[in-house]
Amino acid sequence: MSTLFVRRLRLGAAFVLLTYVCLHFVNHALGIVSLDAMAAGRWWFLALWRSAPGTLALYGAIAVHGLLALWLLYERRTLRMPLWEAAQYGLGLALPALLVVHVVGTRIAWWRFGADDPYPRIVYFLWLQAPEHGARQALTLVLAWLHACLGVHYWLRFRAWYPRARPWLFAVALLLPALALLGFVAAAREVTALARTPGWTEAMLRAAHAPGSAEAARLLAIRRGFLGTYLIALVGVSVARGVRRLLERRRSIRITYPNGRVAVAPAGFTILDASRLAGIPHASVCGGRGRCSTCRVRIAKGLDALPAPTEVERRVLARVGAAPDVRLACQTRPAHDVVVEPLLAPSVTPADAFGADLRQGREQELAVLFADLRGFTRMAEHKLPYDVVFVLNRYFEAVGTAITRAGGVTNQFTGDGVMALFGIESGPATGSRQALTAARAMVEGVEALSAELAGDLPTPLRIGIGIHTGPAVVGRMGWGESVYLTAVGDTVHVAARLEQATKDYAAELVVSDDVARRAGLDLSRFPGHDVAVRNRAGRIAIRVIDRAANLPTM
Repeated sequence: MSTLFVRRLRLGAAFVLLTYVCLHFVNHALGIVSLDAMAAGRWWFLALWRSAPGTLALYGAIAVHGLLALWLLYERRTLRMPLWEAAQYGLGLALPALLVVHVVGTRIAWWRFGADDPYPRIVYFLWLQAPEHGARQALTLVLAWLHACLGVHYWLRFRAWYPRARPWLFAVALLLPALALLGFVAAAREVTALARTPGWTEAMLRAAHAPGSAEAARLLAIRRGFLGTYLIALVGVSVARGVRRLLERRRSIRITYPNGRVAVAPAGFTILDASRLAGIPHASVCGGRGRCSTCRVRIAKGLDALPAPTEVERRVLARVGAAPDVRLACQTRPAHDVVVEPLLAPSVTPADAFGADLRQGREQELAVLFADLRGFTRMAEHKLPYDVVFVLNRYFEAVGTAITRAGGVTNQFTGDGVMALFGIESGPATGSRQALTAARAMVEGVEALSAELAGDLPTPLRIGIGIHTGPAVVGRMGWGESVYLTAVGDTVHVAARLEQATKDYAAELVVSDDVARRAGLDLSRFPGHDVAVRNRAGRIAIRVIDRAANLPTM
């Protein structure tokens, strides 16, 4: 069965079930108005879901979602997984057993025996006749909604718009079940008052054709039959997993990681499964479902013996521009020993899911900015360590905010200096304009901070900034958890030299003519010079801007 087909089928089924649950909750929430409002909403609800198309869609989705859950459980080579994934699996497997009582007592009773299930009858049963069933149903409602919200969150979090929409979706996720429960409680109070009226209960049950003792016994048998079948299915999946594990153990493979760590796993395991089995931390934001690229690894040895990538894997690798020796750990099932190198730290976030594969490094043109606080080292000698850290963190907050708002990447904070990159994705022209915008905002931020802390500073804070645009090697560099995006090369060296030149010219900003040319700005009114850069042939043409605020508007 194609992984892509399974994913789309499961997603379609989940969408149908989510729609059903949302409309069901809305119908419950009408109880805040009155029982009559609930009845009016229920008419439309049943017109949709008890029609032939609605019935086919709903119960088809239930069957597909349930069977695929069992299939995916069988497909997993190891049950070691992140906590969120275990919670979603556990809730999903528990819900059929929790929901069967309600489904049999409503839909099946209506279908087999013509028993109607209006809100007065259901609320009377769950609130007055069997409150323990009501408590269980409320718990089931919460668990079902939690399972749905987990699924929606881990599906949408790779979308670029999701961070902006998340607060609104979170509000809906809290309000909808809360309003549904409040509607149920309000309806229960109304039913309690009606039940005190002589003859109301008997007339309500008679009008609803409530099941008699014989019919109730048959419904109980249906419920027990479903639970027995479901239990057999779970046991069957467990047994099938065990048999497959015994067969696979006849042939094991070795997956070697950096620093000599080795995972021994049965053939047929994915590289990610092997990592989890061996307890080796491995990034996997999507839980190993091939939706992101965070589990990707470089195959240092054994690439030729690996199975060809599936369509899903090829699409993801193409999206991040991965090198030919990079594979997704969650989709690659080695049949022979391999040596791998995970390319992302285990602590990655969803924002890294489809970031360009810069661990391999690539040469490109970009703008590099260096900035440094003037005289801060001497100032820090006369301050307590706490004060030094406080001022530096406020300074880094001011310049870091200016950099990110302009579209740059804060690359390094070293001492009282900062390095930033611009144009990694947008190119050198946009990057040069962004760097100049950031420089102006950085100076303004430092001036505002200096004014705020004037009473605690012997002299105002001053900053010097150098910017150069040119080719550099960009990539994720470092080791272990300390891997970050950076750049190396002549352009970085020149930018650092221009920042030092701000001291020579007593200026806030020194930029190369390459920056002005790329940004499309005329900086001819500012003094021009040629500066030498150590270990570099030739001189660099620069423009000296005494105050960044004097930069022309872009």
